[in-house]
Amino acid sequence: MRSPSRADPADETPPVTRQIHWRSLQADAGGEPVELRQASSRLVVDAAGKRVLFGALYEQQKTIVVFVRHFLCYACKEYVEDLGKIPKESLQDANVRLVVIGQSSHHHIKPFCNLTGYSHEMFVDPEREIYRTLGMKRGEASITSVQSPHVKSSLLSGSIKSMWRAMANPAFDFQGDPAQQGGTLILGPGNEVHFVHLDKNRLAHAPINAVLQLAGVQTVDFTNRAHIIDV
Repeated sequence: MRSPSRADPADETPPVTRQIHWRSLQADAGGEPVELRQASSRLVVDAAGKRVLFGALYEQQKTIVVFVRHFLCYACKEYVEDLGKIPKESLQDANVRLVVIGQSSHHHIKPFCNLTGYSHEMFVDPEREIYRTLGMKRGEASITSVQSPHVKSSLLSGSIKSMWRAMANPAFDFQGDPAQQGGTLILGPGNEVHFVHLDKNRLAHAPINAVLQLAGVQTVDFTNRAHIIDV
């Protein structure tokens, strides 16, 4: 039987650890970073327009939360395509939730999921309140030396694709602030903070397999090589 989804043990990178650098060292009486406590009371919106407390996303279980730039960003599109390759069974086995948060109107969620093949949970923070509260960067540092394992398009071809999609949209809508950067966090249950990565530019996403390792989830083979598994 051939399986293209799970990585062979020999192909897995060594376990990755990364120090958490929060913008502020202040913590409340329970030891929770002040920024996270403030963000937990903000609302995100799902594809149906339902508002949910951000803190509810990781209250009951460990959750990988990925904040992306605008939905027309070619780098975010290709990164979310790879997030969509994570098997739901792997997340369930590890009791880990995966959530992507954008910054557009909620009406763009379903088209973006259809475009990327992403079938896990997705919400939006249209006013970027959580982005700001968590200290996510606006503006972009140099990307000339950055190599993302998940972005296949070049800067030129990717930018052309993004512009074409924007022009094809009747409202010429970038589906979010083009200057806003995202980030990746592993949170929960409750106020536990396991990992924080704030993107400096469009290519500075945290490598997905490194995040999966830190969350205790089976890594994924993104190379499109078919692996033979004896059964």
